[in-house]
Amino acid sequence: MPTPNELYDLASDLRDQGDKPGAIAKLEEAVAIDPNFTIGHGMLAKLYADIAEADKAIAHAQKVVQLEPDDAFSYTALSVICVRCGRIAEAEHAKAMAWQKQNGFED
Repeated sequence: MPTPNELYDLASDLRDQGDKPGAIAKLEEAVAIDPNFTIGHGMLAKLYADIAEADKAIAHAQKVVQLEPDDAFSYTALSVICVRCGRIAEAEHAKAMAWQKQNGFED
């Protein structure tokens, strides 16, 4: 059985070959094996946004924030995903959270 990292590498190759559904399938396998596989959730967020599956994209971006709540970049990535999915209010909130984290403010 491949590891989450091996599945991530396969997903990267599939994505680079233009097979986004195949990449998504590999990444879904990876996060099923390890629900805390942050990098897998991050790529899933982007790939789901690419194929216009907004709810799934945002859910995976939110999972990254949940797993790395003190990382300003996680909130920035969530904001970008929300913008791409047309969820501007959620994007603005995530952007504000990123600013707070980056500047050392508590929630």
